[in-house]
Amino acid sequence: MIEIEGLTKRFGGKTALDNVSFCAHDGKVTGFLGPNGAGKSTTMRTALGLIAQNAGTALIDGRAFASLKSPMTTVGAVLDAKSAHRGRSAYAHLRSLALTNGIGRKRVDEVIDITGIASVSARKAGAFSLGMSQRLSIAAALLGDPHNLVLDEPVNGLDPEGVKWIRELCRFYASQGRAVLLSSHLMSEVALTADDLVIIGQGRILETTTVPDFVAEHSEHSIRVVTPEPGKLHDIFSHAPQVRIVSDERKAGDPARGEVFRIFGAELEASADVFARAQLVTYELMEERPSLEEAYMTLTHSQVQYVTRELPGERPIDYGPSTDSSGRETAPPQSPGETRPDTTMGAQR
Repeated sequence: MIEIEGLTKRFGGKTALDNVSFCAHDGKVTGFLGPNGAGKSTTMRTALGLIAQNAGTALIDGRAFASLKSPMTTVGAVLDAKSAHRGRSAYAHLRSLALTNGIGRKRVDEVIDITGIASVSARKAGAFSLGMSQRLSIAAALLGDPHNLVLDEPVNGLDPEGVKWIRELCRFYASQGRAVLLSSHLMSEVALTADDLVIIGQGRILETTTVPDFVAEHSEHSIRVVTPEPGKLHDIFSHAPQVRIVSDERKAGDPARGEVFRIFGAELEASADVFARAQLVTYELMEERPSLEEAYMTLTHSQVQYVTRELPGERPIDYGPSTDSSGRETAPPQSPGETRPDTTMGAQR
């Protein structure tokens, strides 16, 4: 188990971590999410004794990293895919780590096979691609068969098979009662891999929750309908103030005829029954639920440190109001000449 309590770190006049507290529990994969510069890597490096905190504690299985007698059997970490010496072979890199931690040669061979780098184990690390370097760093993290894993963007540079393998590796370790702390910008993978979530922004914890609870709290599901009778559709819900109907963009594969709408505040089964009784012609009717990525963007849009500008001709996404430095609510920026529609959050099927 990895316990972070009141962790604070300042670099000069900048506070990188501000009273950060959370726990990565045994038997679970904890997704650690946040925009660039939010403090994820600083938290992980502080927990592993690479950065000295100004206040707070970071414990791994109840002990500070510096006091661990056998650190590689307690925690394995992937913090930098290019950490191996460029002039040393993959095998030599792993063997040297094993020797300094009392780990036998057999385990070196095992992690080489587990990570799929047997065919390049004699090659110098400096010649490795990012994906192969990532596999080597994961092999090093697994050397001690640790009880805890700390993985900072472990899928960077990996191909789809490698991404799937990382997902399965995390789930396997959690199934054995071990703790996995996983940082990633691939929301789809976090949604498939993580049990718990820790969201950080500008050095502060924004939320600790589970994946299903987070998605449910920060987004709303909708019903998507294609019908040639938009007037009748609006009439059906005219006396239901909790229901909101908005036009939606046509997607590839949608019926060629009819208008596309998204309905918020109504249940699929009840709506289908009402449509049938009202004899509303529908070419498509389905329930759409939001993704982790959409829920994450809703929570963190005001915490982003590096803000991009919209591309020419790109329609900006409205994530709702944000706040200025004094805490007052402000409207999202509006393009010149733009008439802001009643926007809705996109959803995945």
